[in-house]
Amino acid sequence: MNTKKDKLVIFDTTLRDGEQSPGASMTKDEKIRIARMLERMRVDVIEAGFAIASPGDFEAVQAVAETVKDSRVCSLARAVGPDISRAGEALKKANASRIHTFIATSPIHMKYKLQMEPEKVLERAVEAVKLARQFTDDVEFSLEDGSRSEPEFMYRIIEAVINAGAGTINIPDTVGYGEPGEYGAMFRRVIENVPNSDKAIFSTHCHNDLGLAVANSLSAVMNGVRQVECTINGLGERAGNASLEEIVMAVRTRQDLFPVETGIDTSHIVPTSRLVSSITGFPVQPNKAIVGANAFAHESGIHQDGVLKHRETYEIMRAQDVGWGHNRLVLGKHSGRAAVKARYEELGIHFEDTAEFQMVFERFKALADKKHEIFDEDLQSLVTGTEAPVERYRLEDLEVRSKFGSLPQAQLRLLIDGESHRVEAYGSGPVDATFKAIESIAKSQADLKLYSVNAVTQGTDSQGTVTVRLERDGRLVNGVGADTDILVASAQAYLDALNMLDSGENKRKGV
Repeated sequence: MNTKKDKLVIFDTTLRDGEQSPGASMTKDEKIRIARMLERMRVDVIEAGFAIASPGDFEAVQAVAETVKDSRVCSLARAVGPDISRAGEALKKANASRIHTFIATSPIHMKYKLQMEPEKVLERAVEAVKLARQFTDDVEFSLEDGSRSEPEFMYRIIEAVINAGAGTINIPDTVGYGEPGEYGAMFRRVIENVPNSDKAIFSTHCHNDLGLAVANSLSAVMNGVRQVECTINGLGERAGNASLEEIVMAVRTRQDLFPVETGIDTSHIVPTSRLVSSITGFPVQPNKAIVGANAFAHESGIHQDGVLKHRETYEIMRAQDVGWGHNRLVLGKHSGRAAVKARYEELGIHFEDTAEFQMVFERFKALADKKHEIFDEDLQSLVTGTEAPVERYRLEDLEVRSKFGSLPQAQLRLLIDGESHRVEAYGSGPVDATFKAIESIAKSQADLKLYSVNAVTQGTDSQGTVTVRLERDGRLVNGVGADTDILVASAQAYLDALNMLDSGENKRKGV
């Protein structure tokens, strides 16, 4: 009996669709760091961005294409010439490239959004695929809002784009409208009714508006789909996308059921999840499957007794298989560079040069003087911001007075362009007072869009990671600070964001 299973292609779109989650904008350097982790995880296709969306997006796609060697790098493009040409240019130096072009095919999208007749949509789709093939031999075509498209039109357009050279056909559930039974059956009908369906790989891309993205994706796999588009932590616009970690571990855990297997190295799942969380400032909920802090925790006495007697009584996966470690205590203040660097290597974090590692090691030593125990999560948070812009603002000292019944006051000493300044301000709370004190001299005219605090580890001496998101002139940046004193972390995060804003403006001015 032939037991060989089909390969399920894992297409990660964290850097593109995940970034469309409001406030999840990433810098080029941050995208490169995530792409490297995805590559180590052996993700098949990395969708690095939407090259024509902005100069920054183009540069990010180009940088990821030049950096990644073992995964295929993809750029999204609408079914129009300039989009496709821009994508092709950004991917020019990729070891393996793909252009992912799309056009809406549902009646509601064609009528109200595109204002195009179906025949014109079909013609545009074919032209787009043919043009994309001039830049790469790997072209994916997506039928936007496919789950609400009319079957007969879908069959026609899919047959036409396959004949034009599309090797992957994606039918997304763009608005999260699908239900597992009907969504899976849709793929089965398409594969059966499109004459040349055997010449392409079919793909699913599901949104989580009804909480069904993973279920819909897996139903599609059971009905012939051999590529799943997903994101780390289920990141994505609105309610997010299908979660990569859930898809991969469902297929791996239920090999008795699924006729496919992935090539993913699952030991990198948790480190990658932590990296994405720290860069975006979106903490992972504790009860999130696979990567949540409680995913392998047992408090019930009955459960604890069962696990101690035989792990599989209450655990269907091994925590170590997805990157959770046995011993959370790893290093202390007496640890040297070699030990720290070795542990980072085990966590899948590699440093490109000595200066980058030295910056992290100095942060490690400073934290080790404050904390008795250093955890893997602490190490992860220390890496955030290592590729920092030039520091125009730096915190030298901070004192905050907060008393019941009176306004909190913050007094700071800031180093600005190498010159020390003392500032103070009152606020509705200690953090508000701290930020107002900074703004009293920075006068950045930036709007605060997000203030997020996440305890990195357990205990009252836990290091807190603070994310501050600022917007100025349409540009969003994330600043990150980490310290056992949450007010210090808050000030550092705000100053980090200001440094990024100023650094970005200097680059645009050619400074």
